[in-house]
Amino acid sequence: MTSTPPRFGYTLPVFACAAAIAALRWLRQEQLEINAVSVDLIEPADTVEILIEQVAKIGEGMALAITTSDPGDNLDLTRNTPIWVLVEWLEEDKRQSPFLNGVAKGKEESVHSSLQTPHSSIRIKGGEGIGRIVNAGDKPAIYAYAQRLLQENLQRLLSPEEKIQVTIILPFGRSLAQRTSNAAFGVVDGLSLLGTTGISQPLSATGQLEAFREELQHKAHFGCLVFCVGENGLDLARQLGIHPDRMVKTANWLGPMLVEAGLQQVKSILLFGYHGKLIKLAGGIFHTHHHLADGRMEILTAHCAKLGLPTAALQAIFQSATAEDALFYLRQLDDASGGAIANQVYSSLSEAIDTRSQAYIRTMIDTQVTVGSLLFDRDRQIIVKSQNGAALLYQVC
Repeated sequence: MTSTPPRFGYTLPVFACAAAIAALRWLRQEQLEINAVSVDLIEPADTVEILIEQVAKIGEGMALAITTSDPGDNLDLTRNTPIWVLVEWLEEDKRQSPFLNGVAKGKEESVHSSLQTPHSSIRIKGGEGIGRIVNAGDKPAIYAYAQRLLQENLQRLLSPEEKIQVTIILPFGRSLAQRTSNAAFGVVDGLSLLGTTGISQPLSATGQLEAFREELQHKAHFGCLVFCVGENGLDLARQLGIHPDRMVKTANWLGPMLVEAGLQQVKSILLFGYHGKLIKLAGGIFHTHHHLADGRMEILTAHCAKLGLPTAALQAIFQSATAEDALFYLRQLDDASGGAIANQVYSSLSEAIDTRSQAYIRTMIDTQVTVGSLLFDRDRQIIVKSQNGAALLYQVC
């Protein structure tokens, strides 16, 4: 008997874009029955049909469309969550929609500042359930791919003189966000429209790892690759000018992916990720999902002890709730002393990550691969580059 292969789905930005298209089409022709719309995914270059649950006029020059998230065969908490998108014609002197002062807005702070590129005729707003980025002026957590998807798909439907406002609402976003690590990345009060692609790949254990291995095999000829642990790593790597052909997503499968790189005769690897994940490698933990192993505070505390920090500081680090809290504490010590304790601790960690990773590959397949590391914080600010990491970053940028 052959098993059915896991089914892929689409990311949240795709469903938000589909609802926006449906609402805009309804504004053009109110009696039009809309059960599905076509969305150009851009990344990848493909057009897909997305089902629309409901669409209706809710005021003069305003329409609301609703669709439902389908991430495929993924362990994704957004499965079946509704996505509402309100589209309204925009005039220069137009006042805020009365709809947003009611049920969709909820609390006053639920609608955040808008996103609009220069000369664009589309203004994008985050409504209830869309997170806000606390260290970016409370901007809505609608990232580059989602913005591009909306701008390019909707602009085609507008004449040169027309302008619209698009407000994205996730009715259950605030409650779902409490089950994520968004707050560790500075996103509060809702979910992010994050990602670099419209496709949500199946996340079954074997299926995900095999997909990542296949991607690595296709890119191994470059010799030097960048392992990105998550979407935040992918986004920051792009911002730094690293070419996508050099980037390989690993999720939590760092151990198997390091071994696969050795098998494919990759010469060097730059580990590029959030410090709360990569810290684990310094302690020899090569599957970084928190359900399997943690040890972050223990590893951090050990490196602080190695550098001679006093007992009170070690206790504070060990009792920190998150890696971000521990980093904040170390930076407070620096502010108080005028020292560079945080840099010393993270330099020690990054060198240990490199050493442990290279040893892991040698142990598994007796192959030498140069490994460097780059760690960033929740604001996507680089904390440290190991010596190897700095050299490899120069190669891939």
